[in-house]
Amino acid sequence: MMFSVEKLPCGAGLAVAEMPQVESVSVGLWFGVGGRHEPERLSGVSHFIEHMIFKGTRRRSAREISEAVEGVGGYLNAFTAEEMTCYFAKASARHFPRLCDVLLDMLVHSTFPPEEIERERGVICEEIRMYEDQPQQVAQEKLNALLWAGHPLGRPLAGTVKHVERMSRADLMDYRQKHYHAGNLWISIAGKVSPAQAKAVLEPLLKRLQAGRPAKASPVLVKQRAPRVEVVRKPIEQSHIAIGLRSVSRHDPQRFAVRLMSVILGENMSSRLFQEIREKHGLAYSIQSTVSYLHDTGCFGISAGVENGKLSKALTLALKSVKQFAAKGPTAEELTRAKEYTLGQMALSLESTTNQMMWMGEHAISHGKVIDPSKVTEKIESVTASQIKAIAQTLVQDSRLNVAVVSPVAEAESIRALSHF
Repeated sequence: MMFSVEKLPCGAGLAVAEMPQVESVSVGLWFGVGGRHEPERLSGVSHFIEHMIFKGTRRRSAREISEAVEGVGGYLNAFTAEEMTCYFAKASARHFPRLCDVLLDMLVHSTFPPEEIERERGVICEEIRMYEDQPQQVAQEKLNALLWAGHPLGRPLAGTVKHVERMSRADLMDYRQKHYHAGNLWISIAGKVSPAQAKAVLEPLLKRLQAGRPAKASPVLVKQRAPRVEVVRKPIEQSHIAIGLRSVSRHDPQRFAVRLMSVILGENMSSRLFQEIREKHGLAYSIQSTVSYLHDTGCFGISAGVENGKLSKALTLALKSVKQFAAKGPTAEELTRAKEYTLGQMALSLESTTNQMMWMGEHAISHGKVIDPSKVTEKIESVTASQIKAIAQTLVQDSRLNVAVVSPVAEAESIRALSHF
């Protein structure tokens, strides 16, 4: 992967991966603001703004925004995360100027019509209610609340119905003006476009953006001494478990060992948890592990959907498997397979213009620079079994353990009694 990175005169960052072998281009505009930056009163405001950016500008209606990109065979989308918000588009490379014009028109000239705000308020409230009917989502949100109790990271990204219903147009406009500026922006581009072409198109458009400073967020100050447990009773057909261990940040050199630990324990069908919980005991249809990294914290997580009557056994076996892994570490075969899997997945992913754009944007907004995939490869290849064992023993502690369960049958006291290493 070949790319160039620079700061533009307006203060925004630009990362370009020229891919002359393809015919498309993907463009992402990344703002360093997300759920963790929000005050409690405005919980969900970043997500609300993301929706409103698509609802019309001084030059285009909401329909004309969609038609401008879809009309040339492209697509346009966005997402809000804990520490960033991204707006992105993909189309034939010959339409690159159009993509940039539409995206920056949306981000600079959105008008937030009052009637659209009310309409979208209803849409977002229904989105929140939809999530409340999804037990996996409920379990994850309850887990986040345990992991980061009292911090914005512990709140749902979409906010609550109560928060969304009372948010005013002035709240949305003020928050956008505060955070959507050149000093808080990275632009990532991957495809059949050179850095010179990108700058020639972008620099006139970026003159519309105001200057500013990157957003700041409150640090995570964790004071956990024992396992935390939350049980939600819902009349559903399957019980859902979400386990979270507070882990390392995206800047911690141990993050590569944590990633391999996750692969070995639960990221594919040959993983320990899949083999133990599903294949050997038949307790779950799905069980997987994940790793999330944030600026100053992180999470190693396990999620599973299990038969109601086998919830206790599944939870016990999952925690036992993790404890055994921490005690002995990975086998040589597991380590080799995990490295090959991780590097193979990364290589396959980076064949896509969209994924190269995402790689550069996520790194730039998180690290202030783009990390070359070859450097990540070197770090992954250098991880030893003893390093994985060491970080596993650090993480697998009752003082880091959080368990959320959504079930029609679970009792809080019984789940609490099982939630320990």
